[in-house]
Amino acid sequence: MPYQTHTLAERPDLVGEVWTLNPTWPEFMFHGPVADAHYGQFVDTFHEYTVVATEGGRVVARGHSVPLALDIPGRRILPPDGWDRMLIWAFDDHRRKRRTNVVGAVEVVIDPAHRGRGLSALMLRAMADNARAGGYRRMVVPVRPTAKHQRPHLAMDEYVEDVGPDGLPHDPWLRTHVRMGGEIVGIAPTSMVIPGSLEQWRRWTGLPFDKDGEVIVEGALAPVHCSVSAGHAIYVEPNVWISHNLT
Repeated sequence: MPYQTHTLAERPDLVGEVWTLNPTWPEFMFHGPVADAHYGQFVDTFHEYTVVATEGGRVVARGHSVPLALDIPGRRILPPDGWDRMLIWAFDDHRRKRRTNVVGAVEVVIDPAHRGRGLSALMLRAMADNARAGGYRRMVVPVRPTAKHQRPHLAMDEYVEDVGPDGLPHDPWLRTHVRMGGEIVGIAPTSMVIPGSLEQWRRWTGLPFDKDGEVIVEGALAPVHCSVSAGHAIYVEPNVWISHNLT
């Protein structure tokens, strides 16, 4: 049975089912301060920008996006603090009723039973089509490369240069974006910042966090910085800014 896509504005009856899909992020990714403050508000605030895919009437994927203004003072370029800043700006724009000119894609979550069927690309296209239908000419994405965790010590600007003979990125998620016409336009070196006490990090990861320096954590795109004397550890995740022209 083919997948069907809708926005939650079109299918508000699916709101409850949307949250039954859980991201496959490592535990620590659920504890970023910006994510904590905004994540649960996507559906209520931006239901017309939340796309769902269904099969046989059941939700099998969701994609969140947000409108934001990138044409006001202080916002002429994509921010280095990518994912976090995009959410802060989008919710601030909503509160202030600002005119927006760009849509930012936040995440795509797929039911594990439906992975490997091209659903991620379908959702990305549906989000772009939805933004285009809303009159937007550009969709930007702070991409979290799906294979970067395998090379946590490699700088992100070097990682994106790893391409195949066809000139496309080796990373699967970056490759999907570029195949769709997306352009890698920069690195967001501080896209998501997750601070925590040593006890919190031990609970999130099962690691001792008992030495100063870098700690390699499963699922992290870069090392976590641990300071035993200060009693805290901080994860600073780099992402890749990709821009999709919707015209």
